[in-house]
Amino acid sequence: MDILNLNGQWKVSGAGYKELDATVPGCIHTDLMKAGIIPDPYYRDNEKKLMWIGETDWEYSRCFNIDSDFLQNRKILLCCHGLDTLASIYINGKLAGKADNMFRRWVFDVKEHLVEGENSIIVKFASTVPYIKEKNSKRYLFPAGNVESFRVYGSNMVRKMQCNYGWDWGPKCVTCGIWKDIELKAYSIAGISDVAISQKMEGNEAVLKIRVELYDVPSKEIDVVAKASFKGIDAASVKCKLKDQTTELELVIKNPKLWWPNNMGEQNLYDIEISLMDNNTVIDKMRKRTGLRTLRLIRQPDEWGESFYFSVNGVPFFAKGANWIPADTFVTRISDEFYRLLISEAANANMNFLRVWGGGIYESDVFYDLCDEYGICIWQDFMFACSAYPAYDPEFMENVKYEAIDNIKRIGSHACIALFCGNNELEQIRACVNKDGSNGAMTWDEYKSLFDELLPRLVAEYAPHVDYWPSSPHTPGEDEEREDYNNPNKGDAHLWEVWHGKKPFEWYRTCTHRFNSEFGFQSFPQPSIVEEFTLPEDRNLTSYVMEYHQRSGIGNTTIMQYMLSWFKLPNSFNMLLWLSQILQGMAMKYAVEHWRRNMPRGMGTLYWQLNDCWPCPSWSSIDYKGNLKALHYMAKKFYAPVLLSAVEDIEKGTVDIYLTNDYQESVSGKINCKVVDVSGNTLMEKSFMASVGPNSSVAVSTIDVKKYVDEDARRRHIMFLEFVSEVGITSDNVVFFTRPKHIELENPDLKAEIIESDGKNHKVMITTNKPVLWIWIDIEGINARYSDRFFHMLPEKPVTISITTENKIEAGDIARCLKVYSLADTF
Repeated sequence: MDILNLNGQWKVSGAGYKELDATVPGCIHTDLMKAGIIPDPYYRDNEKKLMWIGETDWEYSRCFNIDSDFLQNRKILLCCHGLDTLASIYINGKLAGKADNMFRRWVFDVKEHLVEGENSIIVKFASTVPYIKEKNSKRYLFPAGNVESFRVYGSNMVRKMQCNYGWDWGPKCVTCGIWKDIELKAYSIAGISDVAISQKMEGNEAVLKIRVELYDVPSKEIDVVAKASFKGIDAASVKCKLKDQTTELELVIKNPKLWWPNNMGEQNLYDIEISLMDNNTVIDKMRKRTGLRTLRLIRQPDEWGESFYFSVNGVPFFAKGANWIPADTFVTRISDEFYRLLISEAANANMNFLRVWGGGIYESDVFYDLCDEYGICIWQDFMFACSAYPAYDPEFMENVKYEAIDNIKRIGSHACIALFCGNNELEQIRACVNKDGSNGAMTWDEYKSLFDELLPRLVAEYAPHVDYWPSSPHTPGEDEEREDYNNPNKGDAHLWEVWHGKKPFEWYRTCTHRFNSEFGFQSFPQPSIVEEFTLPEDRNLTSYVMEYHQRSGIGNTTIMQYMLSWFKLPNSFNMLLWLSQILQGMAMKYAVEHWRRNMPRGMGTLYWQLNDCWPCPSWSSIDYKGNLKALHYMAKKFYAPVLLSAVEDIEKGTVDIYLTNDYQESVSGKINCKVVDVSGNTLMEKSFMASVGPNSSVAVSTIDVKKYVDEDARRRHIMFLEFVSEVGITSDNVVFFTRPKHIELENPDLKAEIIESDGKNHKVMITTNKPVLWIWIDIEGINARYSDRFFHMLPEKPVTISITTENKIEAGDIARCLKVYSLADTF
């Protein structure tokens, strides 16, 4: 196989601009920014001044050279791995092909258009806006309605990243461009188009079914060889003759090293190499990597209705994680390093699951590679979200068919893929589906043709080892049952009564759903991020710019309503930003701890959302630049394999203590309970041994706290809890007897001392003379990562925090910039 890579420098023209420098892979917005034509769309309200970009046709072009040897090949294919979106491709002025789906790989036979020497290629991108209008004029279909003032209506008519047109956490920046690799592939005998790998465990053997697809029928009979290796050591191989366009091999690996999710075992990965051989000469090859495991969704009748949990290698486990959105609106500038940062931080927070949400993209190969490496299971939505779709249109269905095939084959062999899901919230949103298709809805028959028939059939064909689920949320059953989309007895649920429904955080403790695939609460990014998109005069919660970056219609008001329910009015804009993060973390802590206590009835929590695509207030636990919010630090504790939690009952004067264990072995140890007053005096201290069985949760004790929770006393008392296992596992927690705004905290004497530093890695010891709530340290003006933040302290227990700075910094400079804050600093 001869390959000519066409990535790199191109020219782009449009809107009166001629042959500006452009980069492929890339997109028009990043090219225009680099050329100095447009400002940063994320700064202040620049976004709304740049709508014209998505309404403009753009033309990308370049020249390339072909030699005579390359032209001698029997086939020369132009492989476009991603075109965004409505594209016409010209080679030397002649139309070579058209594309109309951002999510597909497009392959065109272009040999007849090429000449020896210099050749030209032009990719003309038409604006999607006229296309959308034309489709809507034939039959209106409901688009997502929860983001009215920011969404370009009709994105459901085009197969493109849906959140490009705006969402309730992201901007409207309608992109176009060559967003993935583009290359010429040439061969005379045969070339590999795709390899799809499915697997099944049979006793002590892993049986891999390897489907090899060629671009066309080979010109002669050849051999295909499949080899598996583990850490460079051969594990298995198979060879067979190949004379058709598609063949299937069976590769058997004996005594396989199994792949396990995060905190359950090793993430063992095998390299699979497929080679085409002509007389012992390799003429083409493709490499893939996979982990050997059995990962299934288990649905069976039980005492509460129907189970919904995942099992790996026969072991049930509680899914702990978050929802994933594109990590930048301009996805082509997401670096491999930034993907690694986000996935590693998910793993560091003890997550074992991410849900790739259906309004973004089928993620890059590096994303799934990293999830394999870090043990993060993936719930993979197909790219449909919150809208009705034209399943009545045969051309649309054919387009979606090949989109699904491309992506199932590309990602289905990854160890991390746990589930393919048809869509996000179409069954939940009443306007999307009904019986007669009135008011812009799909009919149930149209809906089923896509999500109950086409997509599950393709998953079964190309990735039979992966389960399929039609929608999230979904209640299995007939149409009427599906309309009860958050049934607590079966299926998965999106629970938004906290936030959208304005229910108190305590409402979560009433929920008994089987799997919670969406729930969330917003916060603001830290001050340094807000400073990047604002001027000083914008830094007020009610300013035009702060409200402009808030894409949830109820957003800022809702944050403040909840904040004043829990905390005192913040004393500054910056403290309001920080306090919103503590508030968000508390909300998710209430939810997750309850659902983990409720296992095995409930077996999964995926909060909305892990990450951001631009700087804004949102539901994320990691901001747009990769900084961890308070929620993420709290998630490390409430997602820990062993969790100590408590439920207070002020009326009864009791605190119930729970131990939750995700390990496959029992855990035993000592629980220490202490009630202190706000000065730090110990009023009650109790220790006892406790144990919890494997993969279970149990109430281990009830503590009588009547004397500490009467109307006056509760404002001066706090309970601190700690579990220390026999093998060193620890978990801690705090119980409040009143809202934090009413706790009569005394001003602490917080001190921070640098006890170790080598330039980039620093250790800081923090001490206090009073009980302190939600301590965080910050090195102002310096990019740094912290081992812990937003934790609680007692006077007799110093805490050491590790800090890693981006650049080398002397300890003295760190000390001058180091600030230590706590809840007491917010009011």
